[in-house]
Amino acid sequence: QVQLAESGGGLVQVGGSLRLSCAGSEPTFRTYAMGWFRQAPGKEREFVSAISWSGAYTYYADSVKGRFTISRDNGNNTVYLQMNSVKPEDTGVYYCAGYRQKQIVVSLTTASYDSWGQGTQVTVSS
Repeated sequence: QVQLAESGGGLVQVGGSLRLSCAGSEPTFRTYAMGWFRQAPGKEREFVSAISWSGAYTYYADSVKGRFTISRDNGNNTVYLQMNSVKPEDTGVYYCAGYRQKQIVVSLTTASYDSWGQGTQVTVSS
């Protein structure tokens, strides 16, 4: 497993932007599929976005498609989530997660991910 650490969360106004970062601890990070998940108070953790180990394939929840962009820099062991046009329903704790990718299709379910960061709070104010 690789250790992950998120940063970049905070308070942002509706319609604003925020960029989350997730740094991996080891070079093996580049073999990992990476995902972003979020959890709002009283709700279950949900999928937000994912990216294949090479960065060639990206996936988004319908709720963020067209507003969020996931990317990665394997040279720096980092994955990013650019959040634009944020809405109050984007509020929650955002977690990055990863697993060693062995198949072409990236999993979008939490159970497939075995490395998790501690989470970073994103609050969207109206």
